[in-house]
Amino acid sequence: MARVSLERQDVADDTSDRRRTLRTELIVRVAYSTVDEMFSEFTRDINEGGLFIETEKPKPTGTEVTLSFNLPGSDESVSTIGRVVHVTSGDGDTPPGMGIEFEELSSDDRARIDALIRSLRSGSPGS
Repeated sequence: MARVSLERQDVADDTSDRRRTLRTELIVRVAYSTVDEMFSEFTRDINEGGLFIETEKPKPTGTEVTLSFNLPGSDESVSTIGRVVHVTSGDGDTPPGMGIEFEELSSDDRARIDALIRSLRSGSPGS
């Protein structure tokens, strides 16, 4: 079961943040793999262009990953390819993990993610 928080976080967490849209907190299990390894962790947040995975062992920036996760209220998995665009070590208020930018996302999956984000931001999650 997904845990969804309606808290918004502003883009300007630090000056190196390249996000163009606000992050929306979303905690769901995500399965991801690289060329030679498979993992299962939890997301921390999502936006229209990607998500953040909390992990003690983030992959290096530039690593391609295959992702699969379910959105709250849906039995249909989102499956996509992404790339690690930033890594955090867990200093301060930021947990350890990696930011993943979606590279290949079907139009249906993009529409489902966009609809979920809109509903979370408006305060009425569609589950």
